[in-house]
Amino acid sequence: MTPPPVEEPLDLLGVGTGPFNLSLAALADGVPGLRSAFYEQRPAFHWHPGLLIEGATLQVPFLADLVSLVEPTSRWSFLNYVKTRRRLFPFYFAEQFHIHRAEYDHYCRWASRELPSVHFGHQVDTVRWDTGQGAFAVDFTRLDAEGDAQAVGRTYARNLALGIGTAPHVPEPLRALADDPGTLVLHSSDYLAHRDRLLAARHVTVVGSGQSGAEVLLDLLRARPEGREGLTWLARTPAFAPMEYSKIGLEQFTPDYTRYFHNLPEATRDRLLPSQWQLYKGVSGDTLGDIHDELYRRGLDGTWPDVTLTPGVAVQRAARTGDRIELDVEHGEQQARGRLVTDAVVLATGYRERPVDGLLAALRPYIVRDAAGRPEVDERQRLCLAPEIGGSVYVQNAERHTHGVGTPDLGLAAWRSAVILNSLTGEETYLLPERTAFTTFGLGGLAAPDHDAELTTTSTGGRS
Repeated sequence: MTPPPVEEPLDLLGVGTGPFNLSLAALADGVPGLRSAFYEQRPAFHWHPGLLIEGATLQVPFLADLVSLVEPTSRWSFLNYVKTRRRLFPFYFAEQFHIHRAEYDHYCRWASRELPSVHFGHQVDTVRWDTGQGAFAVDFTRLDAEGDAQAVGRTYARNLALGIGTAPHVPEPLRALADDPGTLVLHSSDYLAHRDRLLAARHVTVVGSGQSGAEVLLDLLRARPEGREGLTWLARTPAFAPMEYSKIGLEQFTPDYTRYFHNLPEATRDRLLPSQWQLYKGVSGDTLGDIHDELYRRGLDGTWPDVTLTPGVAVQRAARTGDRIELDVEHGEQQARGRLVTDAVVLATGYRERPVDGLLAALRPYIVRDAAGRPEVDERQRLCLAPEIGGSVYVQNAERHTHGVGTPDLGLAAWRSAVILNSLTGEETYLLPERTAFTTFGLGGLAAPDHDAELTTTSTGGRS
């Protein structure tokens, strides 16, 4: 869809249309008079197509859709999507609180096609501040379905929302092999495209302890012959541990915790994130149970399946030897090293935020940075910019260092979008709750008016 000619600057231009900017587009659609557009270079929406494994479900409830946790009556809710498909009764009887990933992908594709502000085949090239226009000048290239350039254009917008997403992370020791088309070393994001080749390999090693690694291992295990499984699962984490899924524990994915984390000193935030690995690197208890059940079933005759699960291991070096792959590994607790020979490697090693510096090269001198050189992001999701820049640049899923583990969580998508829109409009366009958790993070809650005890707090260097 080609956007209409812009006679005056847009109020908001979104760069990228993954789930988070799609949520922003959906909630922006309900703001009267707000002129917005969202540019995406891909020809259509696709959400992790390489991991839409049969039977795989979201790790969050269906209410973590684009809008429901802020505006459940929106036409862009998942329930309304099911209604438009005349599937409300089947969904009702299915009793699925956690829907299939494939269904979530279908839902988002439906919203992306129906939202008038979403424009595919638009690659944003450069962004700069135009003082005369009082807006950002955004140069873009229109692409055809094959990704070839058709035309160039320029749009002006008073505010931007960067939702350029994350990129698959390949650890340095394996990058050369992953780039070699003749070697079967791939990121889990490409799993389904190579599944047949992996099933034909004699031995497959899965690296990574999170949900993706577990799902890949389980899918391969179920499809490979008994007694000739030929599978190894390695992880750096000290255990193949279940994701934190207690009701109180999950309150670290609330706006309350996000605000608390944001106000911590930078050094404290950096120390906290790695220690919270079970919040985002753990595995669904159901998936771990399914793996154990499958392994147990294969050993009913008293044999052990040819599957090795080893946590606490890091891959230090990888090399191709003939038609096989050698992995030099190190076990941290044992302080011992070994070598694993395998035929294929699937890297379930997560994703990293795409840096915004390239896109915002012209704004680089105006971006405020922390001690580690990372862009500072304020509580309203805005990059902290020098006063010479009169507009705001909002970021989505690029602020884990300032906003914590909930940054990539779908359950905070609608809330974050509403925070952005309330900031942009300067009013409470969407009514957001003041409190979202039973847990009180920090000492502030102890000084509530109805408590008898008096509390005096003293700052030791935290953010205001």
